[in-house]
Amino acid sequence: MSRPAELFPYFADVRTLNGVGDKTGEALGRAMGTRLRDLILTPPHSLIDRSYRPTIAGAIAGDIATFQVTIGSHIVPTHRNRPYRVRVFDETDNMMLVYFKARKPQMESLLPEGSTRLISGKCEVFNTEIQMTHPDYVLSMDKADSLPIYETLYPLTAGLSQKVARKAVNAALDIALQSENLGEWLDPAFVKQQDWPDFRKAIHLLHRPQHPVDINSTSPIRRRLAYDELFAKQLAMALVRESNRAMKGQTLKSDGTYVDDVLRGAPFPPTGAQIKAFEDIRLDMSSPDRMARLLQGDVGAGKTFVAALACAYAAEAGVQVALMAPTEILARQHVETLKTFLDPAGLTVEGVTGRDKGKARTALATGMSEGYIDVIVGTHALFQDKTIFKNLGLVIIDEQHRFGVRDRLRLAQKGTAPDLLVMTATPIPRTLALTSYGDLDISILDEKPAGRLPIDTRILPLQKLDNVIDGIGRVIEKGNQVYWVCPLVEDSEVIDLTSVEDRHRQLTAIFGNRVGLLHGRLSAQEKEAMSLAFKAGRYDILVATTVIEVGVDAPNATIIVIEHAERFGLAQLHQLRGRVGRSDKPSSCLLLYKGPLSVSGKARLEIMRESEDGFLIAEKDWELRGSGDLLGAAQSGLPNFTLANLDKHRDLLETATQDARLLVQNDPSLSSARGKAARQLLYLFEQDYGIALMRAG
Repeated sequence: MSRPAELFPYFADVRTLNGVGDKTGEALGRAMGTRLRDLILTPPHSLIDRSYRPTIAGAIAGDIATFQVTIGSHIVPTHRNRPYRVRVFDETDNMMLVYFKARKPQMESLLPEGSTRLISGKCEVFNTEIQMTHPDYVLSMDKADSLPIYETLYPLTAGLSQKVARKAVNAALDIALQSENLGEWLDPAFVKQQDWPDFRKAIHLLHRPQHPVDINSTSPIRRRLAYDELFAKQLAMALVRESNRAMKGQTLKSDGTYVDDVLRGAPFPPTGAQIKAFEDIRLDMSSPDRMARLLQGDVGAGKTFVAALACAYAAEAGVQVALMAPTEILARQHVETLKTFLDPAGLTVEGVTGRDKGKARTALATGMSEGYIDVIVGTHALFQDKTIFKNLGLVIIDEQHRFGVRDRLRLAQKGTAPDLLVMTATPIPRTLALTSYGDLDISILDEKPAGRLPIDTRILPLQKLDNVIDGIGRVIEKGNQVYWVCPLVEDSEVIDLTSVEDRHRQLTAIFGNRVGLLHGRLSAQEKEAMSLAFKAGRYDILVATTVIEVGVDAPNATIIVIEHAERFGLAQLHQLRGRVGRSDKPSSCLLLYKGPLSVSGKARLEIMRESEDGFLIAEKDWELRGSGDLLGAAQSGLPNFTLANLDKHRDLLETATQDARLLVQNDPSLSSARGKAARQLLYLFEQDYGIALMRAG
């Protein structure tokens, strides 16, 4: 079904607006977007309040103020570099209006001597006298009513001024609001209970506020629009969820012989959480409905072992498994780990990367298409059109926050409705889980495998660096290894942070050539070679940036030193700390900070010292830093909201999720009056991938 006609005006190109050519259109595109909907769904970040009307004597430098003045004398510059000045006055005092590169005829027309004018702009002080440079408005009294009391301010980019941006948004709003065919997609009783305006009125007041509070994130207007955006996202998720359940998968049956083989050969007894998670997965796979499940495990909780049990179950049921990882290093590690776990059951595990060429690539392709390979591990290359499986029955995606919902939908098309298991080692708060994984059922691993000892976490000032280095020497002498994490790749004159290269040089001078170096600027092959060399024990110390956060696994590493720990988020510190404590040896994490610490910085490090519970840490991280920083800007699993702010509107998300699921259950084809309006909402907020999946319509 294509986009409804009543929404066509919203999706018109910004260049259809009067006065917007290619150049302005490009600038608007960079700042807000290329369609009218992009402009009207971008909220103003603040506004100019022109309601302040002091006398000249009461004016304060720095304030934006509006004055009714009488025009006095014009002071025409005698030198071309001097400004044109006009003295104006009221009953209390006088002030100077200053213009650069102004011409006398224009000035005399704009500001005739003896006339009364309304002027508005920013007050300044020059030589103890109040002045205003290039007033924003100069109006004759018969046009005084045209002065906007509140002017909204929008995101800008090179080549775009506030005046042009505001004019474009207002023009887009006029066109969009002419479409009166939008229904109410929210539950009317809920809207009444919240005392919210309808969508059209809310979007009108957002861009043409009647009071400064209207654009505040806590105002009824902003909360209504935030809820619309959250509801659109959750409704699309609910449709995906319903589609997953409606799509008949393969009923995978096995008597569990392979699973028993894997359990008997396991190097450690599984935890209760691992057994429970596998039981959830087994029930999903053995039912006729398609599995769509998230396995969310804390660092070191043993997700890969649960995945291995799922692989064994699927293989015995006669289907192939594909496991996708975000990097080649991680993919290769999964191959090694899964081979160890699945060898007792006699299963074949192979890795596919973009580097496979010639005969090796052909052999892999044949093994996949003819079904000789039971478990295939790879990166994105796995899901290219030319990759063919004989009978793909289970898809496992690792580090799911690197991929979005649409990726999950695309992967499902590789087999006959294969079961889907996604895994993440990033514990995230329940609220964020709803925005990213609302289409999935969730299993949580909240126990560490038996024999794993708590990690001793200590907080130390950077002044104790020499003591730390001495301690590292003693650790190495005992045959253990050390991670040393720094925030920058190379020295910066601007930021006073230790770089990995500088620290690598210093530690090499002390410990010789047993110090390795790993950072994001190395090629994939160089990173992998260094990771494997460290794991094999060819280096005692690995100096690295946060690239070790995911994927470097060396069980013999018992110490991790994190420099400038105050610069990292809690979730990231927790991930880094999880690189140690992967064996039965006592492990430590040393958090080095540069004082003085802020109150928030100190609170973050104290939480790290007190807790190893990744889920608790994620919640605390959100409270201290906000959702925007939680997973880092570059990680694409979190949706980008423009009207909703998860820190301010998190209370609305739970309601939006329940509301969306209820609507889909009661009206799966969205054919009721509210359902049809909800379709408009999905198209307007570009969540219409959900509509394509509906069973009816």
